[in-house]
Amino acid sequence: MSNSIHRKFTRPWRFSVLGSLFMGAGLATAGSFLAWSPESPLRSENRVAIAQTTPAAPTIPTANPNFITDVVTGVGPAVVRIDASRTVSQRIPDVFNDPTFRQFFGGRLPQSGQERTERGLGSGFIVSQDGQIITNSHVVDGADTVTVTLKDGRILEGQVLGSDPVTDIAVIKVDEQNLPTVALGDSDQLQPGEWSIAIGNPLGLDNTVTVGIVSAVGRSSNQVGVPDKRVEFIQTDTAINPGNSGGPLLNQQGEVIGVNTAIINGAQGLGFAIPINMVERIATELAETGSVEHPFLGIQMITLSPNVREDINTNPSSGLSVDEDEGVLIARVLSDSPAAKSGLRAGDVIKSIDGSSVTESDEVQRIVGNGRVGEQLAIEVQRNGERQTVAVRPESLPQ
Repeated sequence: MSNSIHRKFTRPWRFSVLGSLFMGAGLATAGSFLAWSPESPLRSENRVAIAQTTPAAPTIPTANPNFITDVVTGVGPAVVRIDASRTVSQRIPDVFNDPTFRQFFGGRLPQSGQERTERGLGSGFIVSQDGQIITNSHVVDGADTVTVTLKDGRILEGQVLGSDPVTDIAVIKVDEQNLPTVALGDSDQLQPGEWSIAIGNPLGLDNTVTVGIVSAVGRSSNQVGVPDKRVEFIQTDTAINPGNSGGPLLNQQGEVIGVNTAIINGAQGLGFAIPINMVERIATELAETGSVEHPFLGIQMITLSPNVREDINTNPSSGLSVDEDEGVLIARVLSDSPAAKSGLRAGDVIKSIDGSSVTESDEVQRIVGNGRVGEQLAIEVQRNGERQTVAVRPESLPQ
């Protein structure tokens, strides 16, 4: 990747979207390590008898009960508070400007064209010593001014290098050198049950630490309730609240595994983070070009199953007849889209893309999203009982 956003592999230690879009709270609890001791109250002769009949237990490495403290000590200085503000012109309905109407209300109504300031609060983390910071797009969306507060109390003016609402990632730059930085982990290796640690500024309470586990990986945008995003989220029960947006989700080695971004209203322990491998790719492009191009086909998809097939075939309003129990049904093709230009049709069932079999719509989205705009895809479909291959060149997702 570029020199501007670099991955550090050193390990010095041995979720509306949060903020302006989603509101809510999660609950996470930290536990302590329990280890069986060979000096447990078993009679020595019993221990000998057991050893003669069963294999020796594997050696359990001594757990570090202070690993959370070690992580916070090492990473905390690189986690920042982000305050953003934007000026919005206030327009009221024309009827409110009618002199008679205003006289009736004593002239206390606001005038059209008056300006007001909206303020937002979030978190971020420093990824380069020369001041590049990753946060959420919604934290700095439309901001006129951005200020960054470091843990040591320094307040710096920030510049938004680029923002991508499709993945909710933004990169900020401050004019400073020799700043503390985080190390990036590998989110592709995450497994449910691993420790997860969040550091951020929930509800304006700076430098708050919460702990939990990775509850699940690969949660689709539809499952999380943000279908306009192109992200497969990490689910965590680590407590996340408004103001945590853009802050790091860390593993027990103190490496960033995700960017905290969303929670589900009314739920407990349901927080979501953007995987760091995706964040790194998007942030690098934002830092270099200021924007990100997302490949776009222009189709609406449904994952098929026997029940879905029956529902479609028995619904007179569907306009489709499906013979397949498995695959990804194209329910609609947008006019003048790459799919329409290539000849894909509603009713086609996608079986593979570039030789990779697909059975779910999320798989199609992942393959397309990992490609490049203008790079041809060979899409194999089942149409009228026959297999056909259609060549499609994705275009850039319309803003």
